[in-house]
Amino acid sequence: MGTYHRKVSSKAGLPPGTLVHVGERKAEEVQIALMQYNASDLVEREVSSVEECEAALSDDKVSWINVSGVHEAGVVGAFGRLFGLHPLLLEDVLHTGQRPKQEDYEGCLFVVLRMLTFDEESGEVLSEQISLVVGPRYVLSFQEREGDVFGMLRDRIRSGKGRIRKMGADYLAYALMDAVVDQYFVILENFGEQLEELQDLVLSGPMSDTLESIQTIKREMLWMRKSVWPLREVLGGLQRGESPLMGPEVQHFLRDVYDHTIQVVDTLETFRDMAAATLDVYLSSLSNRMNEVMKVLTIIATIFIPLTFIAGVYGMNFRYMPELEWRWGYAAVWLVMIVAGGLMVLAFRRKKWL
Repeated sequence: MGTYHRKVSSKAGLPPGTLVHVGERKAEEVQIALMQYNASDLVEREVSSVEECEAALSDDKVSWINVSGVHEAGVVGAFGRLFGLHPLLLEDVLHTGQRPKQEDYEGCLFVVLRMLTFDEESGEVLSEQISLVVGPRYVLSFQEREGDVFGMLRDRIRSGKGRIRKMGADYLAYALMDAVVDQYFVILENFGEQLEELQDLVLSGPMSDTLESIQTIKREMLWMRKSVWPLREVLGGLQRGESPLMGPEVQHFLRDVYDHTIQVVDTLETFRDMAAATLDVYLSSLSNRMNEVMKVLTIIATIFIPLTFIAGVYGMNFRYMPELEWRWGYAAVWLVMIVAGGLMVLAFRRKKWL
């Protein structure tokens, strides 16, 4: 899903606000998509440069500029000059290991959150940073790779359904955050299905790779918890109206997203407890299997102890052992050994050890 530590040595010693990309390069080229809309009109196109975005900005439309790929510091810096963004804000956009947060700057609101997607082919959860810059009539969204969870939102804008075309940039920012949080429920559904399969496997007969599967899902849920838990503070601050850029008509919708985030956190904590319980059951199952094996071996060893004693006694090469000259001595020893073993088996069965 992700690494817990990111290399930041490339910016060590540099002054604050230096634009250096920190993180994995997840896109070949930077792609810029522009959507401008109002209640009656919509313009959507791909643009090739920041200058083209500047020429297309309009005062009577809400502009959504989505940038896929943040590895080129020059492009991020150009957007900073266009919209007058603070250098520390741009630095956080380029540093893709940020904790979810929201910060107020002069003239804009900056929000960082983690977007999680489930890869059907590999079965892994992919994580990337989404940086939102909310202004009076625009929203900038910076993401690490092409492809996101905003497809349905784009369809709503194109079709004009709902209230999004009638609202401002603050509602668009809410809709983006809502789409990211809704995707968390898809990830949780996959976690739930994996946990159910692991629980059935642990009860039916754990294999050698079962422990690895349990540890993998525990690690992914821990990473998801680090992505979701701080988001509560972000949405809590926004829905309390701490930013003047988020209008009062959007507060109710932000409260709904906040409730969804609480639900995600509660479900995630439940799944973490289930994963821990599954691990305990796995270890107990292995211990029980080992105990059963040791029980069988102990019973076999206990049965053969008197038989070994008898065989040892009559295996001694003393000359004057009376049974050595007896015609039925060999058969008698076998009979004694069989009777002794049988009596011990009956005793074990009576005590319900077998």
